[in-house]
Amino acid sequence: MPRADDKFQPIPGAEFELQADLVLLAMGFLGPVQDGMIKDLGVELDKRGNVFADTFKYQTNKPGVFSCGDMRRGQSLVVWAIREGRQCAPRHRSEPDGRNDAAALVRGRGSQPMGPGL
Repeated sequence: MPRADDKFQPIPGAEFELQADLVLLAMGFLGPVQDGMIKDLGVELDKRGNVFADTFKYQTNKPGVFSCGDMRRGQSLVVWAIREGRQCAPRHRSEPDGRNDAAALVRGRGSQPMGPGL
């Protein structure tokens, strides 16, 4: 069943939830949508509206929340997103909370509503 119409607008009643311990967001060329999760988490944004994170651990200003690829650097080549994901993943295999979530962009949020096309 389609979850968006031909103009990529949500179709009422097509929403659903998935249980997840790890959520990876592929934001594509539009950049991160700030309403919702990003605003709710209160992560710091850079001057272009991307999620601000350091370039070694990809840590945001919120513990346990990491950002890499287009969400951190903005629209770029896919090879940069792949590179940052590969750098981010091994740096988070053993977080202080005892979890082993590699390449976590957002963790521990439980059931997450999923919108059109996700």
